[in-house]
Amino acid sequence: MAPAIMMAADKVELSPANTGFMLICSALVMLMTPGLAFFYGGMVRVKSTLNMLMMSFISLGIVTILWVLYGFSMAFGTDSGHVIGWNSDWVGLSNIGLTELWGTSNIPIFVFLVFQLMFAIITPALISGALADRVKFTAWALFVALWATVVYFPVAHWVWGEGGWAFDLGVIDFAGGTAVHINAGAAALGVILVIGKRVGFKKDPMRPHSLPLVMLGSGLLWFGWFGFNAGSWLGNDDGVGALMFVNTQIATAAAMLAWLAYEKIRHGTFTTLGAASGAVAGLVAITPSGGAVSPLGAIAVGVIAGVLCAMAVGLKYKFGYDDSLDVVGVHLVGGVVGSLLIGFFASGKGQSDVEGLFYGGGMTQFWKQCAGVFAVLAYSLVVSAILAFILDKTIGMRVSEDEEVAGIDQAEHAETAYDFSGAGGGTARSVAPAAAAAPADSKKVDA
Repeated sequence: MAPAIMMAADKVELSPANTGFMLICSALVMLMTPGLAFFYGGMVRVKSTLNMLMMSFISLGIVTILWVLYGFSMAFGTDSGHVIGWNSDWVGLSNIGLTELWGTSNIPIFVFLVFQLMFAIITPALISGALADRVKFTAWALFVALWATVVYFPVAHWVWGEGGWAFDLGVIDFAGGTAVHINAGAAALGVILVIGKRVGFKKDPMRPHSLPLVMLGSGLLWFGWFGFNAGSWLGNDDGVGALMFVNTQIATAAAMLAWLAYEKIRHGTFTTLGAASGAVAGLVAITPSGGAVSPLGAIAVGVIAGVLCAMAVGLKYKFGYDDSLDVVGVHLVGGVVGSLLIGFFASGKGQSDVEGLFYGGGMTQFWKQCAGVFAVLAYSLVVSAILAFILDKTIGMRVSEDEEVAGIDQAEHAETAYDFSGAGGGTARSVAPAAAAAPADSKKVDA
């Protein structure tokens, strides 16, 4: 992320080109949340499809309102104690001039804040994939509001706000390896450790019901991610945004191929789910590192992330935590890998002159990356688990076992994703059991 400077030292003119570019990038990042909904929605069973879609879509509503009221001020306002920001003029976005520029950049504050809003929206939505099939929608909506307030807004300030401790330390996070992916992945782990496993975990088949939806979702994520990553330099006057754009494509391709190669060696086949998951793993890993590494470094980041994330998704079966759609295996592990590899592959010719170990820079940057990675991981894990525990003991986080078995879509939304009543020779009642009896998850269980 381009440095968040509150006051410009020199007069900077508004750039129509960069302003337009950033508005387009903001729209691309917004598209990622529906893309995520499709990606997750295709991976669950038929009876949970709508609930999975809604768990992403509700974030568009809740986080937008919180961002306007106080979120932007908390994340990017004047620093207080290196842990939180605040600017009363930004509460309700009521005292921001239409052409008032964001710090030393040449884009309006309104453009910067709406771009950052889209990051704030998708981050809690990422968590939802770990909780498929079993969480009350009301409890989830309340969790999103609380988590955004006490976890995302402060962490965004640590990493990207001027005065934030990670920002001042020199932790590199171009577009969200720590603030978005490690943050969400650690939160997912914290919540699932509290709420427990799905009914039938490791016993019943829980195969994705629509791989075409998964592929559509991953394609939309890949497309939107160019705005997510390249836009994070807030323009392209010096070419760094272009480097990030190129590295995003390279790392994603490398990770997809690496995941498929691992899958072929380990399980003897190439799967569409593996291709989609590998692509997302590459996108996650290059997010923090793409402005610091060379294109060859991007290949290395993608390959390493693709293999390690493919290995990590099986850990849930070995350790017994039910990460329904592999948020921990892809986003937490991918975010950690991408962030730490900066310490090895930073070339000194991208967003800064910082060099990693393989470019003669020693281990200094690696240790800085470790500080940012593990602080965010620990904070998000612990606070998210506490929030889930409080909600579970008060309003209850989970639907009843009967509702979970019958289908959370009907229980929570009084709807079903597909109407089978017009299908020849069958009804929704007769088709649903067939879907439930599908073969086991194509990611294979690493027993």
